[in-house]
Amino acid sequence: MRWGRVEFEGKVCFGTISDQEMLVHEGDMFAASRPTGQTIPLSDAKWLTPCQPSKMLALWNNFHAAAAKNGWAIPAEPLYFAKTPNSFAPHGSEVRAPARYDGRVVYEGELGVVIGRDGKIFGYCCVNDLTALDLIGKDPNFMQGVRAKSFDGFGVFGPVIATDLDPMALTVKTLVNGRERQNYPISDAIFSPAQLVELISREISLEPGDVIACGTSLGVLPMRGETGVEIVIDGIGTLSTIFR
Repeated sequence: MRWGRVEFEGKVCFGTISDQEMLVHEGDMFAASRPTGQTIPLSDAKWLTPCQPSKMLALWNNFHAAAAKNGWAIPAEPLYFAKTPNSFAPHGSEVRAPARYDGRVVYEGELGVVIGRDGKIFGYCCVNDLTALDLIGKDPNFMQGVRAKSFDGFGVFGPVIATDLDPMALTVKTLVNGRERQNYPISDAIFSPAQLVELISREISLEPGDVIACGTSLGVLPMRGETGVEIVIDGIGTLSTIFR
């Protein structure tokens, strides 16, 4: 199943997505929701983020291929940072570079893990983890990962949450202005989605709707001018962003 949230005729609705329409549900997406019988054509609706996380935790150095190319040591435990809620943005968003920053901004296509009840995995989504790259090491005394990754709109995810998938069989592709820039398998991950949930939950309470972005691999590049970015994961869908 694929779950989503939209705004339709001034109301926020959630439900299951199929054939370019939503079957509206009521209740709680993560616990015994019920279909209302109403359907919404997606062409008449505005996409929202498919859930409302209290936090997004995103991995660094979680793919063997990227670690090998960059000379990074394989981590003994997940290395991650937080993206703040103001950064969350849905499918189809237009994201602007920060007004007081003129450095490089990069895209990062990733698989997102969405947490359900009792800290278990509910499903999976696409993530575009935008990063103001030059800020991370700007101050040699303090790495600024959260600042570099939490500008408004820098945490794009969606378009839906897909359930009943084998994440280790998925492949993440990133198209930049229609040109493929990333294409990597989740099977190359150092820590699988299940391992990430298990290990991170020992340190941080994971709430329904929280997202863990599994990290990215090779092919990350700066964006220049107006750039269209699509994160494509078969079985989930295509997450589109326009960066200006």
